[in-house]
Amino acid sequence: MENLVRKLQQDYPGLHFTVGEVLCWSPKRNQIFYASTKNEHSIAGLLHEVGHALLNHHTFRSDIELLQKEVDAWQKAQHLASLYGVTIDENHVQDCLDTYRDWLFQRSRCPVCNTTGVQQTPRQYHCVNCDGQWKVSNSRLRRPYRQQATAAT
Repeated sequence: MENLVRKLQQDYPGLHFTVGEVLCWSPKRNQIFYASTKNEHSIAGLLHEVGHALLNHHTFRSDIELLQKEVDAWQKAQHLASLYGVTIDENHVQDCLDTYRDWLFQRSRCPVCNTTGVQQTPRQYHCVNCDGQWKVSNSRLRRPYRQQATAAT
């Protein structure tokens, strides 16, 4: 792992790599946190986070945009893997993307009729079936709570 990190630091001197407990990209610090343990998934994850950095991913405006950024970062990770002689298991990529797909599906389900709704704002959905509205957490890391919004009178 450390050899790959050294190569990445050399090739991308604007990025800062730090051993941490949670694998993530911090755009505010231009910093990638990674696990020091070397295994197939940790290497794939590191390259995925570098993908976010190189694609300049900072924020997202909608749940579907977040999912698209995840897809783009995995595509970039696959490209980086080929440059660094690493193989990324496509099943692992799809498993990771499934966590976002499942998260998005849970958030988008109407709490009244269970129909998939349409996101109107970063925190609010609308059901085209029963006209219901609900709010969701602004965090992608939290359980997808759906709070039914009260109708305006």
